[in-house]
Amino acid sequence: MNDRRTVAPSVTVRHEPVQARAALRIEALLDAAAAVVVEHGIEHLTTALVAERAGASIGTVYRYFPDRVAVLVALAERNLERLRLALERVLMAEQPSVAATIDAMLGAMVDTFRDVPSFRSLRAGEGLDLGPVSRDPVVPMFVGDVAEHLHERWGIEFDDAQRNELEVAIGVLDALVTYAFLHDADGDPRYLELGAELLHQRLRAIIPGLPEASAPQP
Repeated sequence: MNDRRTVAPSVTVRHEPVQARAALRIEALLDAAAAVVVEHGIEHLTTALVAERAGASIGTVYRYFPDRVAVLVALAERNLERLRLALERVLMAEQPSVAATIDAMLGAMVDTFRDVPSFRSLRAGEGLDLGPVSRDPVVPMFVGDVAEHLHERWGIEFDDAQRNELEVAIGVLDALVTYAFLHDADGDPRYLELGAELLHQRLRAIIPGLPEASAPQP
């Protein structure tokens, strides 16, 4: 009985490093996949290229991802998580005004496009062709967070119609930021500025009494 009690904890202790190593290996494979997407494009990503770029065997890739689509979906999920974390940091900060919050959100989006490899072409995977399965649109995921923040920080209430208008406004910004990075790794400032201008205009229409915003600095 005593021998069994001393053996059991060692199994638990050994299990955690194995999980940690697996997580690190998956991250390394996704880093390699991001590099392949940047260099060759989404259409040309293969599990073989991922393995080669990661310095791993093809068997290692298949241990975690059954095919190239699974790699792209996992990479898209990681991209989405990084965008969400960037926007969460903005919403947690004590911005001095609604306009400053919006400008900070735009800055977080722009930084994600610039700093996260593969985000320009893959984003959160909304455009992936997954057959009968489709990726959920990204914009509605953030509307609730933004509306909740504006309510808690400034007491702004949104009814269903205003929430729908907010979703459209953020969607327009998202489309313009995406287009700004389509052919420009730094983001075409013309579209970034237009996106910020239109978003501020729409918010002033949605939220009565919202003051004019200063010129955004993407």
